[in-house]
Amino acid sequence: MSSPERLPRRAALLGLLAVSACGLSPVYGPEGKAAQLFGRVRPRDPVTYEDFVFNRRLAERLGPEDAAAFDLDYRISVGVVPQAITQDQVTTRYSLNGTADFALSDDSGRVLAQGRVSNFSSFSTTGTSIATLAAEGDARERLSRMLADQVVTRLLAASAQLPG
Repeated sequence: MSSPERLPRRAALLGLLAVSACGLSPVYGPEGKAAQLFGRVRPRDPVTYEDFVFNRRLAERLGPEDAAAFDLDYRISVGVVPQAITQDQVTTRYSLNGTADFALSDDSGRVLAQGRVSNFSSFSTTGTSIATLAAEGDARERLSRMLADQVVTRLLAASAQLPG
């Protein structure tokens, strides 16, 4: 009879066997297709605060561009939406709804992957003006990092189709 501790290990082993049997390979594994992106993606030059945070997160996830073979063009849009309004019509919480449209192209300009990702973050306005500004900046940074993570996930998923 199997002990309860061995059941999760057996299930994980069976899952790995099933995945390897269907021809899938880990994107981060040895000889994984994602390796061709690391240090080779050059994002467009940042203009806004969100762009700077986005580019920094891309470099954290894909490495700094050493020998850029791919250009990443993107556009980040952020909308501010009131979420909590008191009876006195004072907004005490805002939501930042963001989208990032992106396109990865090779040095010839051919688009290899493109798409749109979206996410949201929020912040509270209770407290001083300085605290509110700090909370909004933090929310914008969180949103930009989440959008960058989603773009990287999409790029890694598309890496199997990239040349090379």
